[in-house]
Amino acid sequence: MTPTPPDPRAYLLISPCRDEAAYMRRTLDSVVAQSERPAKWMIVDDGSTDATPEILAEYAARHDWIDVVQKPDRGARAVGPGVIEAFYFGLDQIDLDAYAYLCKLDLDLDLPPRYFEILMDRMEARPRIGTCSGKAYFRDASGTLVSERIGDEMSLGMTKFYSVACFRQIGGFVREVMWDGIDCHKARQLGWTPVSWDDPELRFEHLRPMGSSQTSIHTGRRRHGFGQYYMGTSPAFLVASAVNKARQKPYVTGGLAMLQGYFGAMLKGAERHGDAELVAFIRDYQRRALRKGKARAVAEIEAEQAGRWQPEPSGVRPADIQ
Repeated sequence: MTPTPPDPRAYLLISPCRDEAAYMRRTLDSVVAQSERPAKWMIVDDGSTDATPEILAEYAARHDWIDVVQKPDRGARAVGPGVIEAFYFGLDQIDLDAYAYLCKLDLDLDLPPRYFEILMDRMEARPRIGTCSGKAYFRDASGTLVSERIGDEMSLGMTKFYSVACFRQIGGFVREVMWDGIDCHKARQLGWTPVSWDDPELRFEHLRPMGSSQTSIHTGRRRHGFGQYYMGTSPAFLVASAVNKARQKPYVTGGLAMLQGYFGAMLKGAERHGDAELVAFIRDYQRRALRKGKARAVAEIEAEQAGRWQPEPSGVRPADIQ
């Protein structure tokens, strides 16, 4: 029997979380208030020790499309691979065939009311868009909203919105730091378009500034430098990125922390991502970006890769995604 295709607007949210009591009500309320609500929201409590479980139980009792599962406590907060491990703990309990879209959503965000409606509209209008998001802003000490300045060529990790077809074709997320960069490069390599938009109706507030969720922003910058090393980023591109970061707070020292993370991993001979073809693809993009700018490099590459695009899943099943 041919399986029934999913509702073309059915989307699934999966939210790994740990100790989010200080932020999560704003996220929960902003999703409940969406113009198009998710068909299912699977929230994975990854060992919370604060009021997170009680808050989640309150919302799950009021909304039958919210499910909460408890993941065994690993003993500490773990960004990067730990978050993706928790994401898959939730995904393993879902029939992905029932959904057209999938989103990994953090619980420290305040989303605008038409956020998911607009993302789906744009993906329907431009079918090669495989993953997308709006833009993240945080409040500085004066209360002013400040952009996190993530490039248009990437979807943002805290709201990774995917077509299920694209997610399956790229093999899902790697379980390592820089998972949210590797996925976009893999999608573009296969002919898809990853993108994020800085339109007012898609701007969301990141209640915990990016890179500050574990110990300090400097720790986050060092982790980012290591992640760039793991992904296969060239030294020249990393240095250029670190110089750019040095112009943002924390001035200078944030860029130096990135360099420390990258070159420290290099000196230790740390493991790198094993997809040699993808690493070559990433470095080709980076060389073009340094010469021509990111926007022109992305446009050229997406034109060249268009012939590889397949709008339907390529046969990878949820159990095969690692």
